[in-house]
Amino acid sequence: MRCLIVDDSSHFREAARATLGREGLTVVGLASNSAEAVSHIGELRPEVVLIDIDLNGESGFELARMVSGADGPAVILVSTYEQEDYAELIEESPALGFIPKSSLSASAVRELVHAA
Repeated sequence: MRCLIVDDSSHFREAARATLGREGLTVVGLASNSAEAVSHIGELRPEVVLIDIDLNGESGFELARMVSGADGPAVILVSTYEQEDYAELIEESPALGFIPKSSLSASAVRELVHAA
């Protein structure tokens, strides 16, 4: 599964790339903001995009709406915040679901994608 990670923290992007790669996902790119994410999605064609809810002042929810669609990748939201903090917004978003950053794993990503 080809994956793009969108997060404003370079530390998290690298840690997530290493973790997901070790567990069998192909991380095709990293983006720190919405503009980079849209560009990478267009050129790299990931199957799934992990989007941080808070992108240093930009809304991960808005980015999820921008990139989701019939031809777009599957979107999974991630955050250090608890799911309950954003439950209503997550449910209203086009994302497949939410994974806390502390629980991010290839199996959690696959589970959400296959459940959809």
